[in-house]
Amino acid sequence: MHELGIVKHVIKTVADIAAENGISRVSRVTLAVGEVSGVIPDQMLDCWDWFRQKTELVKDCALELDTLPAVTLCTACGREYGTVRYGRVCPFCASPETYLLRGNECVIKEIEGE
Repeated sequence: MHELGIVKHVIKTVADIAAENGISRVSRVTLAVGEVSGVIPDQMLDCWDWFRQKTELVKDCALELDTLPAVTLCTACGREYGTVRYGRVCPFCASPETYLLRGNECVIKEIEGE
């Protein structure tokens, strides 16, 4: 379960940003999570609920997850397509010469605080 490690890192990053900006309490954190990132949303939220109780800054903080669609580029025909629906083989030209453009990231999108 790598979600706990991600949550620990997010809370540390949020704490660093809060300290730099004089924020004493964070009310909401929004993460942008790619649909092929390997993050399991329910486990991420469970880890968040457990770990936030350990840190006063985010004790009452909500976590929101925005799902980013996975998109693959075919280098043979130059077209983009949905990774989850079609996989690694291009649905337009049937080439396996493809690579993931986006959809495997997990980044802090927004922090709300006082």
